[in-house]
Amino acid sequence: MNERDWEILHTLYLHKSITKVGEVLYISQPTLTKRIKKIEKDLGIQIVFRGNKGVQFTQEGEFVAKKAELLLQTFKNVREDALNINDFHRGTLRLAVSNFYSKYKLPPLLKDFKDKYPEVDFYIETGYSRNVFQSVYNKNTHTGFLRGEYHWPGEKHLLFEEELCVFSMQDLDLQDLPQIPRINYKTDQLYKQMVDNWWTEHYKSPPYYSMSVDQGDTCKEMVKNGLGYAIMPSEFFSEHESVVRIPLFNNNNEPLTQKTWMCYYSESLKLQVVQTFINFVKSRQ
Repeated sequence: MNERDWEILHTLYLHKSITKVGEVLYISQPTLTKRIKKIEKDLGIQIVFRGNKGVQFTQEGEFVAKKAELLLQTFKNVREDALNINDFHRGTLRLAVSNFYSKYKLPPLLKDFKDKYPEVDFYIETGYSRNVFQSVYNKNTHTGFLRGEYHWPGEKHLLFEEELCVFSMQDLDLQDLPQIPRINYKTDQLYKQMVDNWWTEHYKSPPYYSMSVDQGDTCKEMVKNGLGYAIMPSEFFSEHESVVRIPLFNNNNEPLTQKTWMCYYSESLKLQVVQTFINFVKSRQ
């Protein structure tokens, strides 16, 4: 089997239609049908059968089709990395970036890098830091930008550190927090655990959650409109925004902080374009 065969399987799994696959890949239906039968013979399994709703995948076919997507990405990555080995100003950088960093920090960083190296392209995944960690750990991406203390086995570089603060539009006393409406937002488990631990150190009663939202930005806007307080990393609010900001401390009177890291494997530095990018990021601090 070659790369084209895996492409056929992946495309067929997406569209569930021989006709559609033929249109997408510019292959005649008889040729495509013959190719699929050969793939089945090579693998020793039945991959598909025709049902009332078109092409249906067998259980074995589902497994192979899902592997096809991973293999196609691997083929793509190998080609890109082979081109990147000796060229520091041309190639494709694959980045995994936390939601916060991708919105507030990454765009100006990439703009400045592209101004200097216009022939470098980017493939960017965004998500929670746990997903960023997984992507770089599995070597799907060259470099990750994530928040929190993950057990990273490779190289990492501290980008910045934020205080965790209570934000509110009204003056408040930390002792009264359990009675004051709090706005909660979906975030990484490590961060949530840190905040929950701080809470149990200081209070016997649970928070009074008046609202739950899916993103930090939404939470910030709710706070700015006086709908409650929130516990958030300090970078969400600029120093110029008119909001009550109370830094949090643990029982040892140490500030509660969260670090943002750039993570990568040292072997990635063999790719000149990756090394150039990492050095560029470090030089901006």
